[in-house]
Amino acid sequence: MTITPTELPEVLLIQSHKLEDERGWFMESFRKDLLEKAVGHALHFCQDNQAQSSYGVIRGLHYQTPPYAQSKLVSVLRGKVLDVVVDIRKGAPHFGKHIALELSSENQKQLFIPRGFAHGYACLSKNAFLTYKVDNYYNKGAEASIAFDDPQLDIDWQIPIGEQVLSSKDREHPTFEAAKCFD
Repeated sequence: MTITPTELPEVLLIQSHKLEDERGWFMESFRKDLLEKAVGHALHFCQDNQAQSSYGVIRGLHYQTPPYAQSKLVSVLRGKVLDVVVDIRKGAPHFGKHIALELSSENQKQLFIPRGFAHGYACLSKNAFLTYKVDNYYNKGAEASIAFDDPQLDIDWQIPIGEQVLSSKDREHPTFEAAKCFD
């Protein structure tokens, strides 16, 4: 398992190593000890979430505010997504910057997204099935979001405008400037 920082150094790209033979393949998809060493502190994942999306679906940009903020470990079990992470920590060197990385069942890449970052993804394949661990329980009152199409963020979701599918809730998120960012 290789763990490397991304352009947002606190967000980590995890690449598991597959052992393949005529029977198929095997890999370690999660090693708490290695991830904790990379992030520099203990992790206590308490909830696993799963999501299924069809081509063109964009979900996000979502996060929870303190004290219910969540770190996430995101992976794709089937299909392909463009995973997007935005630094929402006021005063941080990368505040307002984002990364967009392809996660798929083929490349087996995962992202560790710490607290203080908004997250979203676009489904690039016919269907995609994601799973992610979180280190704090969901709290409806702590839900927060940023508009996926905020011009200040200028995110290329790789889905043509006429093919983008969003929930009514995801279409009404506030701009980055108006969002509840972390102090």
